[in-house]
Amino acid sequence: MTQIQPTLFVPHGAPTFALRPGAAGAALSAMAGSLALPRAIVIVSAHWDTAVPTVGFAERPETIHDFWGFPDELYEIRYPATGCREASEEVVAALKAAGLPVATDASRGLDHGAWVPLRLMFPDAEVPVIPLSIQSRGGPAQAYKLGQALAPLTSKGFLVIASGNLTHNLRDYQLAARNSGQTPAYVRQFTNWLADNLYAHDIDTLLDYRRQAPGGAQAHPSDEHLLPLYVALGAGGENAEATRFHAGIDDYVIAMDAYSFLPQKGG
Repeated sequence: MTQIQPTLFVPHGAPTFALRPGAAGAALSAMAGSLALPRAIVIVSAHWDTAVPTVGFAERPETIHDFWGFPDELYEIRYPATGCREASEEVVAALKAAGLPVATDASRGLDHGAWVPLRLMFPDAEVPVIPLSIQSRGGPAQAYKLGQALAPLTSKGFLVIASGNLTHNLRDYQLAARNSGQTPAYVRQFTNWLADNLYAHDIDTLLDYRRQAPGGAQAHPSDEHLLPLYVALGAGGENAEATRFHAGIDDYVIAMDAYSFLPQKGG
């Protein structure tokens, strides 16, 4: 019998995370090493944002260097992923079964929100990778629904990895880098609020983070980097138990917390 996979929310940080993975990179690697080898990976990145859910069908997804002004060695990195048409078709079927509109893309590659964590977790690229887009205009509720549509795949050998960051205010990064070099208080306040509500499985409160969370709007001037968290949460199932397997802050303001979600026993 196929082992049920957890769903994962992982950080991708700045592109230089690929060169200096540190403690967060070690945590991602250890998590991947603890899992049964998946049949396929569904990777949901904050950096692929479309009007409707879009599933990648590329046989060999290219490594997209969607950033500028970073060290030359970053642009030389390639992640030799392969796709799987059958697995992509199953993702499409799952989304349609949940009543979601679906598009496909035969050429979409892996942006840095996808290949940076995948390279740390599965360096041999031995598992087929299926990219799936987010829809920032739909907000947290739509992202959670997208995740719920993926939940049946976790018992079929699919590992859902959603990649973003729990805080992502680049203006505050620039201010901190130029001035104090200190982490603003809201970064820890917001990530602690998320942890409390994820452990309590308080979905309604989590979905309303912009109104209810301390520093919510400052942590995310726009939603896209937090939406993958809701995808992973929804994909974990109705009784998913949250485990934070890494907590930390890079570059003053970028929370690098990582979570797994697994159905509770008997749930």
